[in-house]
Amino acid sequence: VNDKRKDVAAAVGWLYTGIQVTRPGEFTSAHRHRASALRFIMEGEKGYTVVDGNKIMLEVNDFVITPNSTWHEHGVEEGGKTCIWQDGLDIPLVNALEANDYAVYDGKQPLTAPLNYSPMTYGCAGLLPADKTWDKPYSPLFKYSWSKVYPALLEAQKVNEPNPFDGIFMKYSNPLTGGHVMQTMGASMQLLPAGFKGKAHKHTGSFVYQCAKGKGYSIINGQRFDWKERDIFCVPSWAWHEHHNLSETEDACLFAFNDLPVIEGLGLYQERELIENNGNQQITK
Repeated sequence: VNDKRKDVAAAVGWLYTGIQVTRPGEFTSAHRHRASALRFIMEGEKGYTVVDGNKIMLEVNDFVITPNSTWHEHGVEEGGKTCIWQDGLDIPLVNALEANDYAVYDGKQPLTAPLNYSPMTYGCAGLLPADKTWDKPYSPLFKYSWSKVYPALLEAQKVNEPNPFDGIFMKYSNPLTGGHVMQTMGASMQLLPAGFKGKAHKHTGSFVYQCAKGKGYSIINGQRFDWKERDIFCVPSWAWHEHHNLSETEDACLFAFNDLPVIEGLGLYQERELIENNGNQQITK
């Protein structure tokens, strides 16, 4: 919790983040809430989530969503390894709107689909089932697998010049609409090529980052923050920021989640790039 946001229990802006640790054989009771949630898997084996009757197995660097009001639970199967993941929620925003609620499922949540149904149905290389309908306001793809995301970044790098601010920058999207994965929170993965030195810009919208691969540093409002794999840091709304890869031989990857669906939906998004000093900040702290 950000010391300056203790009153609303936020890490940055109206976003909450935390770390969850689950040992083999442990699980949560099924529950739901108006706040939306997401998870980025950091380590472990045989972890799983169940979202509205869909059981999905989790692997390192997978990105998982738990949309508004869906029944969900998480655990680690016997014989697995302790799982650690980062949670992200919009609880501060929903509480500020006085719209949150919480309920626990009465009994055991029944499984209504085959194991890994959602990623196997909606995460298939741009193919969508032609005989199914989806009327929910969030993505039908509940898990975005690292085994597909990282190769996609490498393929994009072959034919695209890196964005001067964010390298190879890809948004997790609803495969049916191309929009954000959920109504209040979006997410992204970016690859910083070896030796990448980003330019500085600022924009409305708050971001929470986790280093998924490699090492580097970010300069945020003139202060340098070094990061390596599994470090978590925040970029506040309208803060100057730039990202740099410290390795000259290996790429680095940054996962992030944000409140852009709200910012964009309200027509509040704006962006500005730094022109002075060749586009880079002077380190003042």
